[in-house]
Amino acid sequence: MPKITIPAWQRPHWQPSSEEALLQFYVFGKFEPVRAPTLDYGSEGLPEGMELTSHHHNALRQWEGYPLKGGMGRMFKDDAPEAYKLALDSPEVLVVRGRLPDSPDTGYLRDTLGVLAALLDVGGKAILDPQTLSLWDADGWRRQFLVRDGAPIRNHLLILRDAEEQPGRYWVHTRGMRKFGRPDISVRNVPEADSDRAGLLCERLVELEALGAHFADGQKLEAEGLVGDLVAQLGGGMEHPDFNNTYVEFRWPD
Repeated sequence: MPKITIPAWQRPHWQPSSEEALLQFYVFGKFEPVRAPTLDYGSEGLPEGMELTSHHHNALRQWEGYPLKGGMGRMFKDDAPEAYKLALDSPEVLVVRGRLPDSPDTGYLRDTLGVLAALLDVGGKAILDPQTLSLWDADGWRRQFLVRDGAPIRNHLLILRDAEEQPGRYWVHTRGMRKFGRPDISVRNVPEADSDRAGLLCERLVELEALGAHFADGQKLEAEGLVGDLVAQLGGGMEHPDFNNTYVEFRWPD
């Protein structure tokens, strides 16, 4: 089967900044002692700032941040049982991670995803992305990211809906924008009937950010069909429990 080359997007809204992209993945498997065919996917290898470390799985299980135990492990076991078993039974784990300076294109992401795809060709069985709380078996990961002309930005993120304290109101928010060196999006006070509209709004806003855009504190946005503006409030940080990232928050008009 011909390999699909992963493209890099230009970022037409990009302006130089001090922000950083952060990537982290776990690749579980039993790896052949050969060079992974990264060029098949348009990647010359990991970009500067990224590292790959190899671990015996039994040693990794002792790590405080080991992702297959505790609440996160139970979530993966429930949501992706086949991939979870493949990961749990794998004797080796490769950890791919690093920070990269903000850049005018996403070549760094293409090169890193190309390495992940190549690792699946030489013994990888499952890939875990802790930033989007996602675990895939090899075929599932390929379907998600090896898409002709490039996987849509939505495939790289998680969009969640949680109940607010006020009955009938919901919080729609994203995870994963650290991959692009941008804040996640948070929309509060969403009526249940508007949940899909809020989700689509999140998709549009993260796409703008992934293409380089920034939102300023206090910036007003107009949304079609809404009475009143959405006003951006900046917050968060890498230790924030919901995002592990900064965020841009909007309140849905009453």
